[in-house]
Amino acid sequence: MSTEPHGFLTPALSRQLNALGLLAVGVVLLFAFYDQLVGGELPCPLCILQRAGFVGVGVGLALNVRFGPRPSHYGIAIVSAIAGGVISARQVLLHIVPGTGTYGEAFLGMHFYSWALALFIVIVAGCAVLLLFDTQFELPGRLHRLTGLGLVAVVLIALLALGNGASTVLECAGGLCPDNPEGYLLLDGPAPETSPAP
Repeated sequence: MSTEPHGFLTPALSRQLNALGLLAVGVVLLFAFYDQLVGGELPCPLCILQRAGFVGVGVGLALNVRFGPRPSHYGIAIVSAIAGGVISARQVLLHIVPGTGTYGEAFLGMHFYSWALALFIVIVAGCAVLLLFDTQFELPGRLHRLTGLGLVAVVLIALLALGNGASTVLECAGGLCPDNPEGYLLLDGPAPETSPAP
């Protein structure tokens, strides 16, 4: 007699949905990297922290893909999304007052930090909805072989996490990141200091 849970959201379907979510997070990080490398728009300190929030969400979803869905894995994704959402909300509030300017170019009418806030809210809501389906949770201790969509999604997130870490070290040279970065400190050296106005 089969011990597999029955219901709408089976463990296999849940892992597929988590893999799709993982790919969506990967697309967000890829687009941010594209804008950085091709568009020449270096991420500010708050932008880097928002990317870390997306990587944290990716870790939670990747654990669901590899080890099967668990409430604790969803918890990692939700906590990471809340942290990223708080950081992006702070950046929105910094620029919401008329005359304070913006950071970076707008994409489809919104800046990246506004998009990030919206996406973090969607991630929290999506994980909360998925947590409602108990039939996806199976007995712990079972490993799932990574194949197809799950393998692609996990490898993509791992490469993007590594790439973002390397990019941050190059940009900030292991120290505090400049508020308005103009180059990679580890490659270009610190920007020359401007003499104060007389």
